[in-house]
This record gives sequence, C-alpha cells and structure tokens, in this order.
Amino acid sequence: MATVRRTMAQALLGFLKNQYVERDGVENRFFEGAFGIFGHGIIAGFGQALQQNPDFPYYLVRNEQASVHAATAFAKSRMRKSAFACLSSIGPGATNMITGAAVATINRIPVLLLPGDIFARRNVAPVLQQLESEHGQDLSVNDGFKPVSRYFDRLNRPDQLPCAVVEAMRVLTSPAQTGAVTLALPQDVQTEAWDYPAEMFEKRVWHIPRAVPEPAMLAKAAEWIRAAKRPVIVAGGGVLYSEASEALSRFCLQTGIPVGETQAGKGSLPFDHAANLGAVGATGTPGANIAAREADLVIAIGTRLSDFTTASKTAFQNPQVRFVNLNVAEFDAYKHAGLPLIADARAGLEQLAAALAGYKVEAAYTARIGAWKEEWEAETDRIFAIRHTPVLSQGEVIGALSKVAQPQDIVLNAAGSLPGDLHKLWRTQQPGGYHMEYGYSCMGYEIAGGLGVKMAWPEREVYVMVGDGSFLMMSSEIATAVQERVKLTVLVLDNHGYSSIGGLSKAIGSGGFGTNYRFRTGTGQLDGEYVPVDFAALCAGYGAETMRVKSYAELEEALKRARTLDHTCAIVAEVDKEKRVPGYESWWDVQIAEVSESETVRAARAEYEEAVKRERRHEIEWKG
Repeated sequence: MATVRRTMAQALLGFLKNQYVERDGVENRFFEGAFGIFGHGIIAGFGQALQQNPDFPYYLVRNEQASVHAATAFAKSRMRKSAFACLSSIGPGATNMITGAAVATINRIPVLLLPGDIFARRNVAPVLQQLESEHGQDLSVNDGFKPVSRYFDRLNRPDQLPCAVVEAMRVLTSPAQTGAVTLALPQDVQTEAWDYPAEMFEKRVWHIPRAVPEPAMLAKAAEWIRAAKRPVIVAGGGVLYSEASEALSRFCLQTGIPVGETQAGKGSLPFDHAANLGAVGATGTPGANIAAREADLVIAIGTRLSDFTTASKTAFQNPQVRFVNLNVAEFDAYKHAGLPLIADARAGLEQLAAALAGYKVEAAYTARIGAWKEEWEAETDRIFAIRHTPVLSQGEVIGALSKVAQPQDIVLNAAGSLPGDLHKLWRTQQPGGYHMEYGYSCMGYEIAGGLGVKMAWPEREVYVMVGDGSFLMMSSEIATAVQERVKLTVLVLDNHGYSSIGGLSKAIGSGGFGTNYRFRTGTGQLDGEYVPVDFAALCAGYGAETMRVKSYAELEEALKRARTLDHTCAIVAEVDKEKRVPGYESWWDVQIAEVSESETVRAARAEYEEAVKRERRHEIEWKG
C-alpha cells in the first residue's frame, strides 16, 4: 500500500479538501474552508497546514463562538450540502465554541469543530489552560463538547485519524443524524507525523440518499388522509433541507390541504401560495392556528414539533386529531403518537401524492382557507401602515424592509421579539429567503450568521435584523465582514432593553423587572434614565457605513441607499418596545409563581391555571 508521510494536521486538511457530496446527481465540494482564531494549541499544527494550503481558505474571525454561528448559517443556507470547519486553541477559545456547537446540533446543521486539546503526552502537564482533575488525567475542557456534539472524538495518536474522519463525515452528511462534529486535537499530536495511506487523500463522494416511506405505512397514511375532513400540514425545516418546496406546492394544489409553517420551515411555500396560511404555533397567524386547532389530521413534515410549533401542546384541540409524521429522523417521526413515515420529505411527498390520486378537501374547507388568507394579508397591511410617533414600532421597520426588499433577498434573525414578529409578518417569496435560528434562539447569532449566509449566497442581499440586546452580546463580526468585503445590511433596533423577555415579564405579572437598560437610582433598582448607548458609533468603529434614522421616511430612504452599496452598512433605528405586534389564537407555557405577594402575579397565575388545562398528551392518546 502506498503511503504519504504527513503530520496529523496536514493529513486531516488533505482529507477535508477532497470530500464531496452528491444528491440527485449534483456534486459539490463539501468543505469551503475554515473559520477560526489561532492560539498556541493550534497554530503549529492545523495552522501550519492551512498556511501551506491556500486553496482551503482560512477566515479570521473575532470570536470563536461567532465562527461556529457563521459556519452554521452557511451550511443552513446551502441546505446542508456544504460546510465549514471551525478551529481554536485549547482553553477559552475552545469553550467559546461550545455554545455554537449547541446551536448547530439543536438545529441539525453540519459543522466540523477542531478545537486544540491538552498534550497527549503528560510529562509536561499541567500545560497552559489545562483543567486539572484529581480523578483522572484524560479530562479537558473539550469534554464539554460531548453533550452538544452528534459525534465527538479525541485523537491521541496520529494513526487514529483515518478512522475518525470517516465517522465524522458519516455524521456530517447524514440527513437524520447531522449536527456538530467535534474532533479534539491534542496540540502535540497535531504536529506528529505518520505514514498515511495515499488513498486517504483521493477524492471521495458521499451520496446523500432520499429515503422512501415503507409501503405499509404509506398506505395507512393515505387511508388516514382520505378519511380526514379538516387536514392541515405543518411544514418544518426538513421541507427546505430536502429541497421539497415544489413537491409540497404540487401536493397542496392537488389535495387542497393548507399549510402552516414553523420558524425553520418558513419559506417552504411562497407567502401568497393558495395553500399557505403562514406561521403556525405560539408565534403564528390566526388562520394557521385556527386550522391547527380544528384539524382532525395533522401532517407534520420535517418538523421536530417543538413547544413553539405546538403552542406547548395546546395547538391541536380536536378530540379525534391524529398525526402523520413524515420525517427522515425516526426520533421525530414517532412524536405525538404519530403514524411514522420515515422518509425524505420530497420523496415522501411525491409518493403520498401518487397514493392520494383523486382526493381533495371539501369546497367549504377551501373557502375557509381562502378567507383566512385574505384576512391575514389585510391585518399585515394594517400593521405595516401604522405610523407611530415620535418613535418607530418594530412592525413599521419590518414593513419598510418588506417594501424595499426584492423576492430573492434574505432576512435573518435569531432572538428577542423579532422572531415572533417576523414569523408572522415577513412575506417570504423564495426558499431560503427567511433565515431564523430558533432551535436555540441564540442571542448574538445574527451578525455572524449574516456573514455565513452572505458567503453562501453572495448574489443575494442579506438583511440582518438585530435587537440592541443581541448586538451588545456579539457584534464584532461586522469587522470580519468589512475585512472580507462581504456586504451585509445590518438593521439595529434600539429599544433600550430586552423587549421580548420584558413583555413576557409583564405577561406573568412581574412588570418587566430587570429587562431595561436604565441607570440604578437611590431606590436600589434599575429605574432611572436610559443608558445612552451609541450603536451607530459602534458600527462605524467596526468600519461599517452607518445611517441613523428617526422616522419611517428616513428608514425607507436608508434602506434604498443600502441597496446601492457594495460594502457593509448599518442602519440604526430607535423603536418603542411597548408598541407590539399582537399574538393570535395561541398560547405558550411559561411557569408563573404559585404563591406571590404581588397581585398581578396572582392574577397571571389564575389565568395560567386555566390555560394549562388545554395541554394535550398526544403520546398517550393514540388513535390508530
């Protein structure tokens, strides 16, 4: 067998450069490069390998957590068919990436994490940044990656690499099992050489399969659908990742079954598609939530049925409701005591459509779907037309952007009150045009995520909408966007605090305690004047062109100007967090103190005790 003598780091990079994926006959290189920050635990190993391989680009970021967010956003935008590696030294650089690993794994997005690790040889221990344990010497801070990685391995010898990388690729390219993959690289082992098989560096193509439903389950699902009077589809992220939008459109036009979209699934259909009722769940629209409440059959496609989607198990109230779960992951296909169709979303929809030839919902149901759509479009127009003074509302900002944006543009967000408002209001026209990280709803994802999305789609405008809270947590990747000449339009909404959690605090009777950016006063509380944070100056300091706006007209003009630019810009707008977009026909389970001296808390608890009675136990309500 021919061999090539390389360091472990050199061999790892040589392997990554030659990994490809293929689906439906279309092939592409899987790894587009690496994000990271060099430290002593990586620079002499993987860093040296990168220096010698300029065809595997290295992007210098400002925060290791942000690097994983950028990689996650990139892979999500590419429908999980391309990815980045993220690297760091052992210590704070590595542990900074743990939050990003959780984001990727919870959202089921492939990222490869390569944190440096403590020395495999122990004669020099404890080395810098080593966590010592009196119970053993094989523990490092990198063990913190284990619960948030879909695959974890520590390579204590260079000859372990060939086995580890194949397992890593198996997980990264799996439609059902993907997420963060962590290969912890001891800093001494990275530099050690071994005679690697030459075949390891040859081109390898990983086929991404389209699993089809088991015939008996498909027949049973068709039987259930034919028997249903008020079926509804819940479209999740799996519709987008399997590129099933056209198949879903054809299925809905054939059967007349309406669709409610989850946060991850928004954009599965154009907003104006005859079957699209918009957002479903705790942040949903009236029509989608009423349809869900009355449905006698729920067809859940590519969704993990989280509490926001199910409105904490209150969304589906029909006593006879049943679930057909089309999902590539067995774990999700069995939820809610559903009939499991374990299959790729596109392949499953195509086979379901064939099995349902001649079936269509009743005309009266179709008429209700049309009425719900008309009512919601009118409500959206009403919210967009409101002109608040002297300070803008968040709904106005979304409306202004909606007016200026083009069908191919992408809006991105992750946390705060914006996800709920965008889920309801944003009129997505193309798959991928709505990018929401809501599996983990990680504050700080937005700007780094925007960087990754723009790198995935350089020809599309990317609008990053970020609240002041998330901005203050992680805004440094504006500098990276400027450095790489990657154009972002960043809309910073300054509402002087945490709008979402402040509203939730009021809803549970606590009055917004601890959620405002105010000076501390003689009362001992943060109830003084607002702390003056100059977000425009911060953005300008990173190198972005910056515009301040105070009125709707100024905002619209700033957005129009932003489209003409070829570099990153920021638009800063003060908004009133008390001028909220309403909730519609839904609820979310947030615990409220059972005993309190506060009258408002006691009142909220009384309402909670009534609302929680609507929660269902679908898992034990099997109706086969």
